[in-house]
Amino acid sequence: MRIGIDIGGTKLAAIGIDDKGAERARLRQPVPASFDALVDAVAGMVAELGETGVRAPRVGVSLPGVITRQGEIGMIVNLPWLERRPLRKALEARLGCPVALANDANCFTLSEASDGAAAGAEVVFGVILGTGVGGGLVVGGRVLVGANASAGEWGHNPWPAPGEGGVPCACGRFARGCVETWLNGQALARDYAALGGGEATAEAIGAKASAGEKRASRAVARYAGRLAQALAGVINLLDPDAIVLGGGLSEIAALYDLVPAAWGAHASVARPATRLVRARFGPDSGLRGAAWL
Repeated sequence: MRIGIDIGGTKLAAIGIDDKGAERARLRQPVPASFDALVDAVAGMVAELGETGVRAPRVGVSLPGVITRQGEIGMIVNLPWLERRPLRKALEARLGCPVALANDANCFTLSEASDGAAAGAEVVFGVILGTGVGGGLVVGGRVLVGANASAGEWGHNPWPAPGEGGVPCACGRFARGCVETWLNGQALARDYAALGGGEATAEAIGAKASAGEKRASRAVARYAGRLAQALAGVINLLDPDAIVLGGGLSEIAALYDLVPAAWGAHASVARPATRLVRARFGPDSGLRGAAWL
């Protein structure tokens, strides 16, 4: 058995899966508002899973933040009271077993590489497309963390088209034009509005495009072109077997035809063999990936 815990901005979830990935139990509750209460809540969930017959020799934890190479929390914007706190050590002391912490994008990618849309692939790059743009990298079934614990964080690279403008990014690293500012949900919404479509969410624009609305289809096509350009850089550098899309924008069906058709114009090979696939487990991938840790 494997146990995974997902600590989100508002929800705390736990899952038990077997070695074949079959779900055995699941729990969910609001995230507590203090460090001690969080440790208590996680311990309580693990105990409750045990009562259902789900017991594991170690526990994996997914977090929406930066996890250092030492397995501790460096930065977590949604839950700042957790920053620099020894969560892993506190949980290990309370649970009496090893605990692994990982960034939620890394857990997402590990889930999809283990038994998801990219199962069996040697090199998998996971992409989160939503309010922000994140990523993770799995090689040989293991998360690649990197010397700076930042492997896969492509969203805050500068946009790969010199001379093009862009909006300021919240990361503060560049004056404007991070990849995230061109590929998040707001970028698609801005494009749609500029084409005369008015205000709409990215998800709504995707639905309009699927229904054949011309402005929405044009906005999605332009977005797909930018995504293809950015992912071509990933292909050139990592040459992954598969790229898995997650997050709200991954539900736009047209991307899976438009992006591979366009990325060869920007990649070092004209017809990359890399597969672009939609996440099999969607929002559950981070939780399941924590279990696969």
